[in-house]
Formats: sequence, structure tokens, C-alpha cells
Amino acid sequence: MCRGIHIPAAPYAPTISTPSSGGPTYSAAYLSELKAATPSARPVLPEDESISYDADVSMSEVDTFVASSSISSIVDLTMEEKETIIPSTSSIEAVKQKREHMRKTGVSEDFISLSITKRESQGPHPMSRLMREEDEIGEAEDEFAEYTSAQERIALGKKSRKLEAKKKREEMNELIVDAEEEDEETIEWEQAQLRRGGHAFEELEPKAQKAIYKAAAVPQPTPIPTLGPAIARLTQSLSNLTSSHAQHTTSMASLGEEQTQLETREKEMRDMIAKAEEKRSWFVAFREWVESVATFLDEKFPLLQELEDEQLSLLQERYDMVNQRRQADDEDDLSLFLGTLPTPPAQQDQTDDLGRVVPQTSPTVARKERISAREARRIYRRAKGVHSQEEEGYSTDATLPPSDAADYALAVEKLLGKANEIVSDVEAKDFLDPRLGLGKWFDDWRSKFGDIYTSAFGGLGMVGAWEFWTRLEILEWNPMETTRTLDTFTWYQSLHDYSRPGREEDDMESEAELGPDGDLVSAMISTAVIPRICKILEKGGLDPYSAKDVRRLIDLCEEIEVSVPKEHLKFELLLKSAFITFQTAVTSSQTTVTKYLQLNQPRFDPEAIPARRRFLSRRYKLMDNILRWRKYAGEMYGLGQLVTTLVADVMLPVAESGWEVGGEDSMRKVLQVRPPELVPVALRARLNIR
Repeated sequence: MCRGIHIPAAPYAPTISTPSSGGPTYSAAYLSELKAATPSARPVLPEDESISYDADVSMSEVDTFVASSSISSIVDLTMEEKETIIPSTSSIEAVKQKREHMRKTGVSEDFISLSITKRESQGPHPMSRLMREEDEIGEAEDEFAEYTSAQERIALGKKSRKLEAKKKREEMNELIVDAEEEDEETIEWEQAQLRRGGHAFEELEPKAQKAIYKAAAVPQPTPIPTLGPAIARLTQSLSNLTSSHAQHTTSMASLGEEQTQLETREKEMRDMIAKAEEKRSWFVAFREWVESVATFLDEKFPLLQELEDEQLSLLQERYDMVNQRRQADDEDDLSLFLGTLPTPPAQQDQTDDLGRVVPQTSPTVARKERISAREARRIYRRAKGVHSQEEEGYSTDATLPPSDAADYALAVEKLLGKANEIVSDVEAKDFLDPRLGLGKWFDDWRSKFGDIYTSAFGGLGMVGAWEFWTRLEILEWNPMETTRTLDTFTWYQSLHDYSRPGREEDDMESEAELGPDGDLVSAMISTAVIPRICKILEKGGLDPYSAKDVRRLIDLCEEIEVSVPKEHLKFELLLKSAFITFQTAVTSSQTTVTKYLQLNQPRFDPEAIPARRRFLSRRYKLMDNILRWRKYAGEMYGLGQLVTTLVADVMLPVAESGWEVGGEDSMRKVLQVRPPELVPVALRARLNIR
């Protein structure tokens, strides 16, 4: 570290005598002169602001200052002898105080800093004048960074590690290339060094030896070719070319055929892609439409089911009214010739909807009123010419009174109005008419994608969706009250035409072949129509005492049998529903007769004989209807046993109570219409028939 600038004066060089012995000789005069010429204190520098400097400036500024200033103005080089001035103690103390004051206040007039370089890093103690060695000369990190790896960074990421490995490989390759390279200057230098060391070496490029002349060899004489071998060679070449041409022709033909096949296959693939795209787009649209139909059915089907239940309740109510009146007629007739049942204990007063007490009528008065009303109805029917030739009692009187009939007709009319309101808010034609919606979409599916349609049982799916419109159309249809046949409905004709896609409109008389779906009319009848008819029969739509209802039931079953065979499960359900209706009637008659037979208190009454005849006539009509139904349905669910029970447990005991006054005649009449296998043993014994 440079603490100041001190340039010593040039030493005085007196003459030195050299003795002959060779060593220098110093005399007293010489030593005194040398002492006088040597200065004893630092020369005083001139007070010139141009040459004052601060130690904080850089070394370049110091060099510039030294070079530009006159050295003679700083140091007196004349080496003139001056008087040595020794400062006093007080002056030294004053100078120290001044320097201390300037150090504290920071005001420097002629203060010379001990540092001649600027410190960019002030360190931990910037106000201290003491300098650490590392602050002054540094740690040489920047100077030797290439050898100490001070500036290298550790690669942490995947990308940085790849770059680091790539850089190392490049450096190694450069070192290898540098080691392998040998320029001419390096080679010459190495050879010169070997020559200086006296070592022998071989020149890298030996001098070319002078070529020795050699005469060219004289070739051997070549024989002149003959025509035969040449022709043979040409023939061989021609045959090779011919076979090669044939092979190439065959290859070209095969390649052309393969190209044709590839073009054909490409065309087929393009057609397949186009068809697949067409299929995809069609099925997307079909799915959207099916979802809309499903939403429509989810909303409308519950409303339709409510109306169907309401219609069944109306039929049940009407049947109960007719059955109660028929039950009352039977009890009235039985009480005339078997005695009156004991009067039940008095019950509490019954009230109507308005809270009024309903007056109770005595059984005798009520019986007389019923007999009078029944006679009035019979006279009314005779006046109109209805059943005028039938004997009394054979007419089961299944009609409602005028007031009740009017109420029933009004209820049916309201029901039909509600049925029309189900689709009153629908404006889309394809939802109002299934032929425009279901029929169009499913027929399009069958014509475009027949294999998928057949494997997915598309026809049955359409029948399931069409069921709503079928049930809505037959809601007003009571098969026991009307003669309307199934083929008059719109759904029947639509499904019949859909099942025969090859049928032409011009040729309506000829019967076309069925399509892949089979007869969809049969599917609709078994799915929607038969279950509906079964409910109607069980809820009172079929009157077992009505010959007209039985005839209509037989006609309906024969019509259904055209589409659905008797062995079908749904058809068997229809037969069972009819059997349940007849069984209920027989069971009710048996229960009623058993109560009066247990009483068995006959009395003399002129009306007893006509009453017994009326009762047996009604049972005879019931038996005749069962036999008629058995003739069609066969011995299904025990119809023959049902007839035997009716004759043996109901008709025969009543006939025996007045055997001589009409009972025997009634039983012989029964015997005439019954098959021999159904005649009970008791009746045979009573009539003496073997």
C-alpha cells in the first residue's frame, strides 16, 4: 500500500580513489562531503492546489497527475544544502489537534487520505479507515474464475442439466480436436528442437525418389470373333430380354389390377363412410324425436289412466245398481214361497250428504214397492214390443231406470269430453296422428336400416309407443254395449297396413305378405286391447244374465282369435275374466238360496207359484248363458262343474219346494238343454232317469 509519495534525492557521487590493491578507499573528507549531501528530512512540497490530491482518487488519476506535473516543482533536484528545520512540540500538538478536528468534522483543507483508491464496497464499517486485506487486494475470484469454477452454477432443472451435459461434451470435443491438430509451425518448431538436441528424426514428407522408366508391355494378340458365338450371345441376350419383358408385363398387369382393386376399395370405403355419417345423423335426429315422444307420453299417460279408471268405476256402479235390484227381486220371490227372513236389528239413523235423516222403510212395504215398479217396467216393455213373447221372469230386467240411465249417459258424455281435452293443447300433427309421427319414423328406419330395425325389434317398439293413441281411441268403446268391431278403428287399419309394406295403394283387395315385424295388429291386441276388455268384464261390463252380452262376447272373442290364438296367454286371461263373471253370479245365487232353504217356512200365498217360476226362469237363463259360453270356450276353468253346481245346489232345491206346481216342469226343461254328462245324479234320480 502506498502511504505517500517520497522521491529521494540523487546521491552525491564524489570521486573515489581506487588503490592499486583493487579496493575503494574512503577518506575523511569524502565522508564529510557525503554526509552533507544526504538530506535529513522530507523536502517541503509547494502549496499548489494543482498538484494536491486525495487518496480516494484512482491510480490512473495519480499516474496522470505525476506525468503532467513537473517533478522539479515537487523535489528540488539541485541537491542544494538546506537548513534542517525541527518543529517544536507546540507546533506538532497544534497540527495534531487540527487533523483531529478535520477528521471529526469531515472538513478537509490540506488533509491527505491514507487511501489512494476508491472503495466500491464500503464493507460492514463504511466509516472506518481501516481496510481488510480482502477489501484491498480481493480474493482473486474474478481473476481465477476460469480455473476455480467460481462462476459455475449447479444445474437443478431437467433442461438445465441437459444444457450442462451438452456444453461439457462440446468442450471435450474441442480439446480432442485441439490435441489432434498439428499445424506446420508446430511441426517445424518440434523438428528444430530435435535438431538442436542432436536427435535423429525422419522427415514427415520424404523426398520423392526419381521414377525409373519402364517400357509398356505389348498386349497379347486378340482373336477375331466369329459369327456363331456372337449369334449365340445375342440369342441369349434376346431370350433374357424376352423373359424379363414378360415378367415386367405380368408385374404391370398385377399392379394395374391391384390399383383397380384399391380404387374400388377406396370407393367402397368412401361410400361406407358416407353411409355411416348418414346413419349417425339420422339416428341422432331419431333419438331426439323419440325423447320428445317419451316426454309427451310421460305427461299424457297418467291423464289417460285416470279416465280409464273413471270409466271402470261408472261400469261398476251401473252393474251394482242392476245386481242389487236383481238380488232384491230374487229375495222377494224366495220370501213368497220359502218364508221371510228375520228382520235385522234396528240400525242407527242414516243421513244423506246434507245431514238429513233418511227415513227407513219396512221390508214389507219396500217389497211391495219393488213388485209394483217391476210390473210397471214389464208393462212398459210389452207396450214397446220388447220381450213380449217371453215368459215372466225370463227377462232379467238389466235396464236402468230413466233417471239413472240419464245420469249414466251424462257421465259417459263428460268422460268423452275429458278424453278430448287430453290432446287439446297439442298442435303438432305428428303427435295428434301417430301415422304422421310414429308410422313415418319407424317406416323410414325399416326402409333405410332394415337389419338394425329387425335386430332391435323396431315393430314391437312402435307398438309400445302407439299404445297410448290406441287406448285413447277405445276409451269410449264398451264391447258389450256396441256392435262396433275392432277393424273399424283407425289404429287397427294403420297397423294392418304398416305390417304389409309391399302392399300397393291401387291393389287394396289383395292381401300382401307380412313384413319382417309380423302382424303388429296381433301385438297391439294382446298388449292393449285384451287387458282393457278383461278389466271391463270384471268391473261389470258383462251381465251374466244377458244373452245379448254373451253373444257379443262370443263374437268379440272370435274376432280376436283371428289375430291372437286361443293358446296365447293373454287370450286365456280373457277367458278367465268371463269365467269369473259367471262364477260370481252362481256363487251369489247359491248364497241367497242357502239362507232361505235354511229358513224353509213356506206359507200359503197365491203369488208363491209365479214367484218360484220367475226365480227358476232367471236361473235357467243364467245356465243357458253359461252353456252357450262353454260351447265356445270349452271346459276352461271348470265351466261344466259350475253348471252342475248351479243346477244341483240352486235350481233343484227350489224346484223341489213346489215339485207338483211347476218345479218338475222347470227341471225337465233344464234336462233338455243340458249335455248328458252335466246332469247331476240327484236330478236323474228325481226324474227317474237312468
